[in-house]
Amino acid sequence: MTNNKVWFITGAGRGMGVDIAKAALAAGYKVVATGRNPEKVSKVIGENENLQVVKLDITSSTDVEVAVKTAVDCFGTIDVLVNNAGNFYAGYFEELSPAQIEKQLATNLIGPMNVTRAVLPVMRKARSGHIISISSIAGLVGGEFTSAYAASKFAVEGWMESLSFEVEPFGIKTTIVEPGFFRTDLLEPESRTWPELTIDDYTERTEKTRSGWDSMSGKQGGDPSKLAKALIKIASQEEPPLRWIAGADAIAAAEQKVADLQVQINAYRDLSTSLAYEDA
Repeated sequence: MTNNKVWFITGAGRGMGVDIAKAALAAGYKVVATGRNPEKVSKVIGENENLQVVKLDITSSTDVEVAVKTAVDCFGTIDVLVNNAGNFYAGYFEELSPAQIEKQLATNLIGPMNVTRAVLPVMRKARSGHIISISSIAGLVGGEFTSAYAASKFAVEGWMESLSFEVEPFGIKTTIVEPGFFRTDLLEPESRTWPELTIDDYTERTEKTRSGWDSMSGKQGGDPSKLAKALIKIASQEEPPLRWIAGADAIAAAEQKVADLQVQINAYRDLSTSLAYEDA
């Protein structure tokens, strides 16, 4: 990958988006850094002649169209799209209202789809490009208190994996990034949304979970700046991976998932393979 590549990064005003934008600029790339608050994006990233800051709410089709057009008008193309923007609705499924779950899916799934749909014509015309979506280990492994978040990330995984087959003939690559716990602001109060409903049966477990996450915030083992630099290396590969599991904790969780799946397959192998028509 040459240094004239153009990176389009969503959610660049905080969290991993800031580190990814800074790493791309440090590598000499042109960067379109987007966020709901462009002033905040400019402040946290700093000035750079290769930087263009654009307002973008990924749930707004109008914002998406304007942001992509601005990027192309400014730098001529988009070579790497990083779908990073997202949020976190934490809580037990029954306590999350239908509206909250819809908002979770709107931001973490429909939003990246909106941006990708707008960018794909640019990449198809160039017959090249790389779409990177920041998922989570929660996109592979479900867990207590994360049902809505995991649902959105599992959906991202299925969409991106399917999309890879659709766009590969046009020379467009895709990568799903599945981080474990990194020291971002995901667990900070302003980044989480708690359930609107309260059910007594969940109260004690909710209090313990919230307390545990509060104590973990700011102490996560993963370094987001290292992830960002590693992502630059991965994006520069001729054949980038379809899936990149990021962090030792994420690898451990993924390996356990593989082992659990194998046990589940074997447990019902005979029953599962006995379901064909007798004349097949």
